[in-house]
Amino acid sequence: MASKPGILTEWPWTPLGNLKYLVLAPWAIHATYSFLTKDGKERDVSHFLIFPFLLLRMLHNQLWISLSRHWTAKGNNRIVDKGIEFEQVDRERNWDDQIIFNGIIFYVGYFTLPGGKNMPLWRADGVVITMLLHMGPVEFLYYWLHRALHHHYLYSRYHSHHHSSIVTEPITSVIHPFAEHIAYFLLFAIPLLTLNFTRTGSIVAFVGYISYIDFMNNMGHCNFELVPKWLFSIFPFLKYLMYTPSFHSLHHTQFRTNYSLFMPFYDYMYGTADKSTDMLFEKSLTRPEESPDVVHLTHLTTPDSIYHIRLGFASLASKPYISKWYLRVILWPLTSAYMMLFWICSRTFVLERNQFNNLKSQTWVIPKYRIQYLLKWQNEPVNKLIEEAILDAEERGVKVLSLGLLNQGEDLNVYGELYIRRNPKLKMKVVDGSSLAIAVLLNSIPKGTTQVLFKGKLSKVAYFTVLALCQKGIQVTCSLEEEYEKINMKLNTKLGGKLALSKNYAHKIWLIGDGLSKEEQMKAPKGTLFIPFSHFPPKKIRKDCYYQTTPAMMSPKSFENIDSCENWLPRRVMSAWRVAGILHALEGWNVHECGHTMFNIEKIWEASLQYGFRPLMTPY
Repeated sequence: MASKPGILTEWPWTPLGNLKYLVLAPWAIHATYSFLTKDGKERDVSHFLIFPFLLLRMLHNQLWISLSRHWTAKGNNRIVDKGIEFEQVDRERNWDDQIIFNGIIFYVGYFTLPGGKNMPLWRADGVVITMLLHMGPVEFLYYWLHRALHHHYLYSRYHSHHHSSIVTEPITSVIHPFAEHIAYFLLFAIPLLTLNFTRTGSIVAFVGYISYIDFMNNMGHCNFELVPKWLFSIFPFLKYLMYTPSFHSLHHTQFRTNYSLFMPFYDYMYGTADKSTDMLFEKSLTRPEESPDVVHLTHLTTPDSIYHIRLGFASLASKPYISKWYLRVILWPLTSAYMMLFWICSRTFVLERNQFNNLKSQTWVIPKYRIQYLLKWQNEPVNKLIEEAILDAEERGVKVLSLGLLNQGEDLNVYGELYIRRNPKLKMKVVDGSSLAIAVLLNSIPKGTTQVLFKGKLSKVAYFTVLALCQKGIQVTCSLEEEYEKINMKLNTKLGGKLALSKNYAHKIWLIGDGLSKEEQMKAPKGTLFIPFSHFPPKKIRKDCYYQTTPAMMSPKSFENIDSCENWLPRRVMSAWRVAGILHALEGWNVHECGHTMFNIEKIWEASLQYGFRPLMTPY
């Protein structure tokens, strides 16, 4: 919001929240009904196409968001290095308000303007008129309006809201107060109204002009340079007719230069073109892909998790993952298409970049879902993708690669040891992060606890956690004989008689893993604290009990460019397995942590606290 919000700052439908889309419902239903019920001669395609066009604009914007976030995470041609944070994501959450606003105006214009109905598909004279009017009055008036908005009175009340985003994303282009959008639409309406009153309008001119505005807006704020240098070499005059992402990025970093809309000739005419424009353009174009120091290798979880990662819907990615019914019901065709694409053309992709204490980190994603890791016949293709990612990271000079979620598993790759055996000359260190996960678990158990109940699928973390608890004098009780025998067989001489078998469920502290059933949760006494040692959280059945997150830590405030949640974890919280890789890189520990070996638990815990990572408060 602007520093001193003026009148008409808020959108009229802000109080409606997510129900704001219902504002368009009567118009869209009426248009669809009319098109379906009328005969061929009475049908008006231009009326019917308004709502699909609005949806197409949303898709267009979303594609730009995903492309920009992926490209800037990789580093190719990135313009501004500084990352974005949750504050910016929240501020830009309602980027579709302007599309709703435009939709209302389009429908009103259809019914009230003389040339709004039954527009032809194409008219050449209308297209030419639109181009000339945009190059003339629209660009000229926008330039001076924009300069006026930078006057301290208007800037503090309106335009400062837009400039709160120094590092831009495509949707930053439409983040303005309601009053500003009214002014902008009046400008863009000059060509459209002229076409209407001269009866030279067409569907192509209307759709083409709005799409041009969307495209240029998104491109100018995408924060990576994509306009090739040869284009200006062959056509030098284009420098004055088409801006570049780096040109407009300078406006957001310098504030008092590069005011033009899409055509910079007014900046050159009035002497407001930034002198570093050409230099930044060439520098951004030659910027190579970034080589990180540490990589966290994770994977997709559920089919609709593709929308919750930061390359998906920013508003969803900025919140802990919760499966949404409307994604499953409405977007299932697109979700199915993604699944087929990943099944056929599997390729690891860069999801996120961060920086901490001069350490560059990235998160890479294996395009496989949780269900695929549970299928034995998928082990080979999954391992192939993981090994390719490890070798790619090795080639790029990565120091440490941590294995997240199910990319480490005893049945899949012996907790990463498989890749070390296959590549004995590997310089990069592979870390499964088990030591920090155990340290987090041990420090999540309330002080004074004397006994805990253990339930869940056994794993490396489970065995060593039980061992550490028993050595601390805490009794660990198993309710299943099979679990008890396996633990006892593996760790018998080290447990000090602190492992017990009992059908008593009265314990108030439960260590739980995968496989905990609803029935078992219902046996817990009221007020029980469930502490998961698994990668995935249990389904929360009991409202009268407490659930700890999966092993995780709060990141330091100096950890940059965190704008999305890691799966189901709260904001700025990282899984212990991911933090472990970062600590190994920061400390320069020249050892692998994989297979059945365990890094020093106390040492890595102390290192995590030293670097500012903090345990989450136990909700007990």
